[in-house]
Amino acid sequence: VQLVESGGGSVQAGGSLRLSCAASGYTYSSYCMGWFRQAPGKEREGVAAIETGARSTYYADSVKGRFTISRDNAENTIYLQMNNLKPEDTAVYYCAARRGYFRGNWKGFNYWGQGTQVTVS
Repeated sequence: VQLVESGGGSVQAGGSLRLSCAASGYTYSSYCMGWFRQAPGKEREGVAAIETGARSTYYADSVKGRFTISRDNAENTIYLQMNNLKPEDTAVYYCAARRGYFRGNWKGFNYWGQGTQVTVS
């Protein structure tokens, strides 16, 4: 199983970035996917998640209305569109996968990408 993130970078407050996560090595459509982030000195937190069939999405309160998660099962890729970025969004962002449904459970993700840095100034 391999997850490879891309799209991070530096942006000014109010700007936008789009993260991508390409998945391979497993039946992608059978897994729920999530984006997590970890800021310096803080614990990793769930940011956004999407069900296997992409019918439902979930967001942390801190990003609701600004971030959008989506998935392209044909391309085995998930995306995180981040708009109106704030300095507090600065973190390493990770995509993750877990077999089965998400249903609001942020725990148990057992496949992780290497992370991509997002810096908002």
